[in-house]
Amino acid sequence: MAVVAVAVVIAALLLLAQFWTEVMWFDQIGFSRVIWTEWGMRAALFAAGFLIMGGAVFWSFTAAYRSRPIYAPSTPEQATLDQYREAVEPLRRVVMIAGPVLVGFFAGVAASAQWRTVLLAFNSEPFGEADPEFGIDLGFFVFHLPALRFGVGFLISVVVIAAIAGVITHYLYGGLRVGPAAAGPRTTTAARVHLAVLGAVLLLLVGANYWLDRYSILTNAGDRFDGASYSDVHAVIPAKGILTVVAIFVALLFVVTAFRGDWRLPAIGVGLMVVSAIAIGGIYPAVVQRFQVNPNAQELEAEYIQRNIDSTLSAFGIEDVEKEQYDATTQAEEGALREDAATAASIRLLDPQIVSPSFRQLQQNKQYYNFNDSLSVDKYEIDGEKRDTVIAVRELNLDGLGQDQRNWVNDHTVFTHGYGVVAAFGNQPGPDGRPAFFEGGIPSQGAISDLEDGYEPRIYFSPSTQTYSIVGAPEGTEPWELDYQADDADDGGQVNTTFTGDAGPHIGSFGSKLLFALKFGEEQILFSDRVTSESQILYDRDPQQRVSKVAPWLTLDNRVYPAVVDGRVKWIVDAYTTSDAVPYSTSTPLDEAVADTLTQQQGGAVILPEEVNYIRNSVKATVDAYDGSVDLYAWDPEDPILQAWTNIFPSAVKPMEEISGDLMSHLRYPEDLFKVQRTLLTQYHVTNSAEFFSGQDFWNNPADPTSDSTPAALQPPYYLTLQMPGQEESTFSLTSTFIPGGNTDREVLTGFLAVDADAGNQDGVKAEDYGKLRLLELPRDTTVPGPGQVQNNFDSNPTISEQLNILQIGASTVRRGNQLTLPVGGGLLYVQPVYIQSTGGTQFPLLRKVLVAFGDDIGFADTLDEALDQVFGGDSGAEAGDAGTAEDEAPVAPPDDAEGGADPTVPSTEPSTEPSTEPSSEPGGGAGGAPSGDVEAALREAADAMEDANAAQRAGDWAAYGEAQERLQQALEDAIAAEEAQQG
Repeated sequence: MAVVAVAVVIAALLLLAQFWTEVMWFDQIGFSRVIWTEWGMRAALFAAGFLIMGGAVFWSFTAAYRSRPIYAPSTPEQATLDQYREAVEPLRRVVMIAGPVLVGFFAGVAASAQWRTVLLAFNSEPFGEADPEFGIDLGFFVFHLPALRFGVGFLISVVVIAAIAGVITHYLYGGLRVGPAAAGPRTTTAARVHLAVLGAVLLLLVGANYWLDRYSILTNAGDRFDGASYSDVHAVIPAKGILTVVAIFVALLFVVTAFRGDWRLPAIGVGLMVVSAIAIGGIYPAVVQRFQVNPNAQELEAEYIQRNIDSTLSAFGIEDVEKEQYDATTQAEEGALREDAATAASIRLLDPQIVSPSFRQLQQNKQYYNFNDSLSVDKYEIDGEKRDTVIAVRELNLDGLGQDQRNWVNDHTVFTHGYGVVAAFGNQPGPDGRPAFFEGGIPSQGAISDLEDGYEPRIYFSPSTQTYSIVGAPEGTEPWELDYQADDADDGGQVNTTFTGDAGPHIGSFGSKLLFALKFGEEQILFSDRVTSESQILYDRDPQQRVSKVAPWLTLDNRVYPAVVDGRVKWIVDAYTTSDAVPYSTSTPLDEAVADTLTQQQGGAVILPEEVNYIRNSVKATVDAYDGSVDLYAWDPEDPILQAWTNIFPSAVKPMEEISGDLMSHLRYPEDLFKVQRTLLTQYHVTNSAEFFSGQDFWNNPADPTSDSTPAALQPPYYLTLQMPGQEESTFSLTSTFIPGGNTDREVLTGFLAVDADAGNQDGVKAEDYGKLRLLELPRDTTVPGPGQVQNNFDSNPTISEQLNILQIGASTVRRGNQLTLPVGGGLLYVQPVYIQSTGGTQFPLLRKVLVAFGDDIGFADTLDEALDQVFGGDSGAEAGDAGTAEDEAPVAPPDDAEGGADPTVPSTEPSTEPSTEPSSEPGGGAGGAPSGDVEAALREAADAMEDANAAQRAGDWAAYGEAQERLQQALEDAIAAEEAQQG
């Protein structure tokens, strides 16, 4: 008994450690109502499911046993039952209790999983829009129908299992027998009443299920479109109504049997029901479909296709797409970009999916910090001008420590946080093709931190921080949390800090220490002197994880991005309310719709693989990187689903008016929502039912032409600042392209989609055109190259291929950046940066070339300005000089590093030698030196210079590295010039 008691105590402590620590976490973060509401509803549904299922089965067992005949029948067919009864009798009480408890437990678990469905049903809000078939408000389909279907389905399971229990018991104890009718009645009166009543209840529930089917048909998935088709409306829905009546009639026959004792009537009724289900519910709709609909499908289905089109456009927020026929030219003309100078000047050359290694090499600073592989694009106001920015957070990286530094004290009390953000101009490379940083360094310096009052650079919460940390110390205690090493620091070359916020549960008491020691399996929590009366424990530190815990009713965007807001680093998470129950709307698998090379790089979409036919970006969420506080803002307060959840959690979501101006200026249109919308617009840009039926104008999203995967994933949408035709000024946008659909290898451009992604300004006012979708439809008789064709033109151009091959000589490799598409100059302009990086040793990409295409004209040069001039005849009129190297912008001032002096990872403020801006007649022109006449000699010099550069880089001799890079550039230009001279 003592062992059992100890085991019970240990199990109770372990359960308490998981349960009560969650309560402490939610209480600290200010969302305790969420967990108590969820757990309370789960508990109530579990209890209801357990009692209904368990009670019904127990009643059926007991009623059958108590009404057993005194003398069991002894027919030959039941001669062996005596030995079964003797075997079962010792265990009868256990079975009659354990059986109901077991099935009741599983029923309770299944019921508790429906807590969201039940809460929404009780707190529903009207949509204010009726379905096109029954004229019922859409709220019935979204909120009430799922709960009704769950309830009816659950009760059917209860009755079936209870009936099985009753039949087995009656048969075992003689209330039900098999054999010839001449031997006497096959059921006792009690058994007959028992089973007939259960049969009647079951048939009534089946009838209710048929009736609900009439409404569920409106969300059916069809071959051509979702929703009820002609045959559904004219055959299936009426058939369901008839079957409902038949089920009620057969239920009455079971009631009659309970009193009259004749099983023939319900048997005939059940047979009638089966025949009706086959004939009326199956054969008749199939006949209507084959002989009436199929020969006249376009005419008969037109009304229902139109319903599908209208519902889909509304449910996915694409009903107000501004379409324009764009007569794109493919002939580049001199000065054609003059009217689009602002767009050309803001073209983003820094690829956030490629330059992370450059950020690491130049701005990581400490081995225990790191940057995400995929960086974020944002916009910041620099010197009164909004600039596209590539931004990254210097996150904690314990894997960067050596094994001799890894221990419990270091992992959980010393290395507790990351430090600061690093930002670079998106359209402006720095010296030697490096990012042009305007914020970075440790301690933080630059245009962001210098302008923010009380800027807090410490990052305690971030996507890469998975372990827990214990922070905080009594006042007067020497700090032990490490920021960075510095020669001028007072404490042995270290700058330390102590967390002073309120971010995690307090674990100063013995009970709290014990619970968290059990939760994490770490006895050090219980005995460490660094766990003091002021200590807090930080865990669940991924911003998406924190938002999903406090708002489990939201579906989150895959992307979380950082912004410096009011002096604090905030992680911004877009959140959606979704449904799969809107009549006639097309169902879309989210994980498939959002998949592209970006999610592939991240290891696959983290979004739940749910299918939805309604989605709204109803909530913008932020997570403070310092104290982990979560704020939810109602971004679409008119959304009925958000209103319903607000009824359930009144204080969880803040009104939009509480969004600060600084935060508003960094909110943007979410990527996953745009991906879903562009997926649907491949078909639903066609809004005429006849054209939709033919499908001849359906499109596809193009594969990423820079992807190496097979098959290639889709090209992701890109954030960049541009001015669409008809817009008065440039705006921060999210863009994508379309190519022809169907089974074709022909990849011409059929459409260009952009959405105004800038949410608002510093005044906190939501932008009037935010979320405005603009679709340029290209003429069907015009052949504008698509992304794949353009990439093929780039790769197959002999001059470009030769020059890139030269750049790959030795220990270098070429990396092609994102291929951007912009509607400028009366056509479509493609821009692609080209990066060069070492193949061994220290590797990080540097922007060396820019590819440009307009129609079939191609430019290839050191700068965007040169490449545009090549395409547009030497005078592009783009005034894209700001897209050259960062000579007139002051990058981050070099801070002191641990060894003293200037930090070699921060670019020098000295201007680099600017290559010639004279255009050449061939792509890749603009050679900086005179032809040597000897290609081989120039290539040998290039190889020597590259080897010297790699050696200097490994040695940290950045002066020698810069000199070697200059020699390499000159050698490459000499080789190109020499090759051109020989060909000439």
